Amino acid sequence: MDWTTPIDAYCERLDAGFWAEPVNALSNAAFLLAAVWAFGRWRRTERRDPFLLALIALVAVIGIGSFLFHTLANRWSALADVLPIALFIFGFLALVLRRLVGLSWLLTLLGLVAFVLFGQFVSPLTTPLLGSSEAYLPALLALYVTGLWLAGSGKRAAGRGLWGAGTVFTLSLALRMADDPLCPSWPLGTHFLWHGLNAVTLALCLRVALIEGETKGARASA
Repeated sequence: MDWTTPIDAYCERLDAGFWAEPVNALSNAAFLLAAVWAFGRWRRTERRDPFLLALIALVAVIGIGSFLFHTLANRWSALADVLPIALFIFGFLALVLRRLVGLSWLLTLLGLVAFVLFGQFVSPLTTPLLGSSEAYLPALLALYVTGLWLAGSGKRAAGRGLWGAGTVFTLSLALRMADDPLCPSWPLGTHFLWHGLNAVTLALCLRVALIEGETKGARASA
């Protein structure tokens, strides 16, 4: 496998040049802004949870990896793009299941396994409709399902927070899917909006975790 094979996947890219996707590339600054915001809030918490700090760092890495992919646009940079996203999804889901839902570590692990198996099951069913965006459907559904569970179990603020993140992510996913169909009439494409709204989605997810951490810290000091 040649890891330097060029990839032309988005409307904005017209050639193999480094700056062939300037808007798609530079819009990844939104992830860095989200990470800076979350880090500033994390520093003001009493607990300064290292796991949550790792998730915040992953948001910044997502921005860097996506920038590499939308400039270099080859196979190895594609891996740099998707791997941090996958790590954040699994890390945040583990945090939600363990700390917000209150599952044991064993049940949290089983929940992650079920999440993977569900993704493998729905992928061939949804690819004709969603295309490459089908990979994000399990994460979207996880936001809605865990948000509903938390709201029903008395953690309404956290539940509403995850539903808010899910709503933004739904719009983000729709814009990702619209990039190719709208290309003939809108050559810039819509993928840069996917970046911006995804950064908002991740910030909203981190906000839920940060609020929960602040609440536990306040209870511990009371």
